[in-house]
Amino acid sequence: MDEVLGTAGEAMLTTPVRHPPSATVAELRDFFRDDHVHAALIVSPAGYLEAVVERGDIARGQAPDATAAPLGQLAGRTVPAGASLAEVSRAMTAAGQRRAAVTGADGRLLGLLCLKASRTGFCRSEEHTSELQSHHD
Repeated sequence: MDEVLGTAGEAMLTTPVRHPPSATVAELRDFFRDDHVHAALIVSPAGYLEAVVERGDIARGQAPDATAAPLGQLAGRTVPAGASLAEVSRAMTAAGQRRAAVTGADGRLLGLLCLKASRTGFCRSEEHTSELQSHHD
């Protein structure tokens, strides 16, 4: 379990895809077509994390042109950069969660933690490109 030593800030992926507050339900449905994608990060132009939208937050009955940010939340989906990876790993496993946004004390998005499917550690950037490559060029 060496991969769960350290802090969230040390293990986070630093270039996750960021979606603007104007991102629509249709845009996030398209983003979630990739099975490796578990969370969409809604980030203000100033870098503040406004919401984490997970696949399950997007229902079939929602209007495609509706803004997606109100469907997400921050509670239970974010961790501070200084959080213990061992504690974060236990909490994420208990919650059945594989992604957590890492934020600074001021609420700015710093990165994304991606728990491996095996739950034995966290993904490295070269292992997990789907949520790192921009789908909006």
